[in-house]
Amino acid sequence: MHCGVGEYTRLLASALRSIAPWLDVVVLTSTRRGKKPWRDELLGIEVLPVFDEGDQGYEGMLDALAAMEGVDVLHVQHEYGIFGRSVRLVKAVEQARNEGLVRRAVITMHTVFHPSSGREESGFQELLNTFDAIIVHSILQEFELQWQGVEPSRIHRIPHGTLINPYLGFPRNVLASSLGIKPGLLRGLILVVPGFLRPDKGFDVLFEALSQLESLNTTVVVAGEPRDKSVMGVIEAARARQNIVLIDRYLSNDEILRVIGLADILVLPYKDKAGTYSVSGILHLSMGGLKPIVGSRTPRLVELYQYAPRLTVPPRDPVELAKKIRWVVNNYDYAVAYMATLYGYAARTQWPRMARRHLELYTKLLAGKPREPSLPDEESIASTD
Repeated sequence: MHCGVGEYTRLLASALRSIAPWLDVVVLTSTRRGKKPWRDELLGIEVLPVFDEGDQGYEGMLDALAAMEGVDVLHVQHEYGIFGRSVRLVKAVEQARNEGLVRRAVITMHTVFHPSSGREESGFQELLNTFDAIIVHSILQEFELQWQGVEPSRIHRIPHGTLINPYLGFPRNVLASSLGIKPGLLRGLILVVPGFLRPDKGFDVLFEALSQLESLNTTVVVAGEPRDKSVMGVIEAARARQNIVLIDRYLSNDEILRVIGLADILVLPYKDKAGTYSVSGILHLSMGGLKPIVGSRTPRLVELYQYAPRLTVPPRDPVELAKKIRWVVNNYDYAVAYMATLYGYAARTQWPRMARRHLELYTKLLAGKPREPSLPDEESIASTD
């Protein structure tokens, strides 16, 4: 599935299997790309498309749980773009619990809405106490859910996982060639903007900032799957003034890591929607690259603001963004050293560590009631995304 939550689920499942190979992990996914089940042989995980997106109904999910004779933990990887208003999801979870198909129900809220967002879907958040545990990634999400009436004891903040980039130190020409980029196109300072191409990524702000830095010899590498035609128009218009290398297709995590390996500076000039709290998976991939990151002070980048505030700028402010990029260029070694606190955070949030946090939570929840004795390889976890 070409989405952040799909990648998150794959990485979490992989990390869980790496630290606890006896776990039986099954992924229950949507039918958007077909209803045929398949097996990830590398991870040893079954993937079952069992529900339609948009909160249309979860009979297939209940049937799958019944066919497995129930699971210990049902862990929902929630995103409003997948589950819609999610009211039927809550009813399905309650039914699964009543029928003895799940012992504990956990949900990760990848996006939390503030009432000011005006999103009617946010009413679902009032129902979160249905779940035994609610996982969030940021302090903003945690306190917002508390304010909306979710029991604090049910909320668990587990940061988004991080991959330390395996391509650190690789020659730039090797990385470029592996991505289909002619090495000669990369000239001067390399600025990289990775991830899906959407208006909220702030490309207009970046190119306006770079127009104020004409004395700098730069190449901008834009890499990701287009999600909005207007963004492509902004990029094409900027090509008259900037040296832009565009990779406009879906990139695997491995390819994104190679793109990040090309960078001198990673630039994330995000423009978040009002009343929306989430955390950027691209930020965590970028953190693992151990390069300076310049980003906006938005909820998605709250961790950048926490651990490297001097490299953040107000959103939608090309003047300040231009100043910050110039400062990093003129003080590059200092900027790298200044990022050490963020790099330490990247090391502490590596995927195996975050998977262990999940496993500890599952174990704690399951210990809340007496359970039938079982061998480790009899434990099972179903994850939906």
